[in-house]
Order: sequence, then structure tokens, then C-alpha cells
Amino acid sequence: MAGSSEDKYKSIAAPSEGLFKDNGSRFLAFAYPVESVEEVKPLVDALKKEYHDARHHCFAYRIGHKGDVFRANDDGEPSGSAGRPILGQIDSAGLSDVLVVVVRYFGGIKLGIPGLIRAYKTSTADALTSASVIEKTACKAFKIEFDYLSMNSVMKVLKDMGLPQSDQQFGEKCSIGTRVPLSQIDSFTDRIAHIDNCIFAK
Repeated sequence: MAGSSEDKYKSIAAPSEGLFKDNGSRFLAFAYPVESVEEVKPLVDALKKEYHDARHHCFAYRIGHKGDVFRANDDGEPSGSAGRPILGQIDSAGLSDVLVVVVRYFGGIKLGIPGLIRAYKTSTADALTSASVIEKTACKAFKIEFDYLSMNSVMKVLKDMGLPQSDQQFGEKCSIGTRVPLSQIDSFTDRIAHIDNCIFAK
């Protein structure tokens, strides 16, 4: 799919893991590709269930092609010693649509805030370094409804603009879904608007 450089941003292709040990404490980092806040809680809850005997399950995420949806959670660690370092590593890697959860097993020796910051940063960096980085294109989803006679015109727009097709329904009344790079939305909506009996479904 095309799109201008403004639409492009980096994320990770698949989950990855990292590890850091210090004075008996173990920090297990888990990085996940996510596209919405709704995906975060089930992933965090699953790790809390799997590693139920761990002391802390701290996390941070950044979502969206501009990275304007984000959160850092210390889960009982001293304020700013866990979630912020995790988020800082996501930002240092220039990534978005990423969640990182760090599971901590306490080793009996307190690390102090500088030690915690280093541990959460290092374990997160380890997980992100081993991840496969991909380039994503920021898009908006559309569904188009049209008469059968307008099908060729609709398909020509999708083909000309290199847009994907999904949820196709062809009959007397037809509909099709697509995802349009943000930089192409004005051109796309203008071309579709000039096709007879063709509307955007809500």
C-alpha cells in the first residue's frame, strides 16, 4: 500500500522477550504489538495469571501513528522507577503500537530507585532489540456501498490507488471495505463521491 512518509511509523512484527538480573531480582520483559488500548488489559492480565508469584507487573505502551496515546504504570514500584523507564525505551527505539510488560521477581535485596530504573530500562531494551521492527502505514478504514452497475468504477479507484479490499458483498446492492493511508483520504473520498449511487456506510 502506498502513502506518504507522513503516514509511516515503526512498530514490531511479533511478541518478543527480554531479561535482566540484578542481586537476585529477575526482570522478565515482554513486548507486544498492539493497535488499541483495549488490547492492553487482556495481555497484562494473562501475564499476571501466568506469573502470579511475581512481585510486580509493570508496563507502558505507546499507540497510534503519532504515538499520542500512551501510559506508564509502576504497579507498586516507587513512582517513576518502572513505567517511565519502560516507556522511555519504547520512545528511544522510535516505536509505536507497542506494549511492554516487565514482570519482576524480587530477590531479597532492594535495588534502590537508580537500580530499578536501570533494571526496567535494560530488560525493556533487551526485549525490543530482539524484536523484528516493521514499517506501518497509518490508515483509516472505510466501507463503501454501491449499486452493481457501479462496481467497475469502485474497483478502478481501489486498483489505481493500490488499496486493499475486505468484507466484499456483491449482489444487487454491493459493499466493500478498505483501508486508506491518511495522506490519500481526500483524493479517495473525492473520487468515490463522483461515482453514481455510491456512498460511505457508517
